[in-house]
Amino acid sequence: MASDAATPFTSSTTAKYSPHTEALYAKVKDLIPKVEWAAYAPLIDDINLLKRERNAVILAHNYQTPEIFHGVADITGDSLALAQRAVDAEADVVVLCGVHFMAETAKILNPERTVLIPDPEAGCSLAASITGQDVRDLRAKYPGVPVVTYVNTSAEVKAESDVCCTSANATEVVESLGCDRVIMIPDEFLAGYVARNTDVEIIPWRGRCEVHEQFTAQELQSYRQQFPSIVILAHPECPGDVLDEADMVGSTSGMIRYIDEQRPEQVALITECSMSDNVAAEFPQTRFVRPCTICPHMKVITLEKILNSLQTLRYEVEVDTEVSERARRSVERMLEVGRGERG
Repeated sequence: MASDAATPFTSSTTAKYSPHTEALYAKVKDLIPKVEWAAYAPLIDDINLLKRERNAVILAHNYQTPEIFHGVADITGDSLALAQRAVDAEADVVVLCGVHFMAETAKILNPERTVLIPDPEAGCSLAASITGQDVRDLRAKYPGVPVVTYVNTSAEVKAESDVCCTSANATEVVESLGCDRVIMIPDEFLAGYVARNTDVEIIPWRGRCEVHEQFTAQELQSYRQQFPSIVILAHPECPGDVLDEADMVGSTSGMIRYIDEQRPEQVALITECSMSDNVAAEFPQTRFVRPCTICPHMKVITLEKILNSLQTLRYEVEVDTEVSERARRSVERMLEVGRGERG
C-alpha cells in the first residue's frame, strides 16, 4: 500500500515533451489537432514519469478521451476487464480512469492495493438508479426469485445480489440459474434484450444509461440512407427499436472484436462518443461514422486530474469489508458461469 501522499512532485509542463510522447501522436494525429496535443503532451510526460515512481498502473475505460486512452493508460477496456486485469498487474497503486462504480469494482477485486479515482464526482446514471434497499425491497416483493445485477452498479447493490452479469454474458448468466423467473437490475433495456433471447421471465428495474437511451431507430435509419454500406453495432443498453435496426448487438469488447474479425469498410458504434475515436486509432482502414453522444461523467476525468491524483494519492476508494466480500462473491459467481466477458 502506498503511503507517501505528501511526497512532492514538480510538474515539467513548461518543458519540451519527450520523443516518446511525440511518437504517441502518430497514433492519434487524426483524432487530436496538433495545437491540442502540444498542451496534452507535457502532462502525458509527467504522468508517465510519475506513475513509474509511484509503481502505479493506470486503467482507462473505452469511453475515456484519446489523450488519456492512448497517452497514459497501461490497461484499457470495459469496466470488468479493467478490474480483472489489474489483479495481474504488479503495482502498488491503481488509478481508475472511469466512473466511481468501476473504481469500487477494482477495489473489490484488488483489496490490498491503493485504488484511486481522479475525480470522485464521476458518477453513473445506472448506478445511481438503484440502492441496496431497493434490492431488499425487490426480494420482499418477489420472494425466492434470484437477483441478477449488471456490473454497472455500486458495491452495495452487488452485495445484495445473487450474481452479477455483463452486457456480453447476461443471457448466459440468467439461464445458468435454472429458474423460471429472474429479477434483472438495473438497466431496463438490457433486461429487455435478455428477455427477447431467453424463455426465462425477466422482472426488470427501470434504470437507464443516460447516454444509450438517447439513440433512436430513426437516427440509425438515417445513417443507412446516407451510407448504404455501413455496418451498425449497438450496445444492448440502447432502446429495443435501436437494437432492431442494428447489424450486431454487443458489449464494447464485442464491438471491438467484431471490427477486428470482420474488418467492415464503414461502421457506426452506437455507444459513447469517445469509443469510436479510440477504436478508430486501432483500425485506420475502417471508416467510422461518429454519432456523438457524450457521457458527462466520464468526461470529468482529465489529464490534469490524473496527474494530481498521482501527486497527492487522491482520491482513494474504500469499500466496507463486509460489503466488499459479499459483492466479490456476486462477481465471482458470474465468472464461474463461463466467459465472464465484460460489459
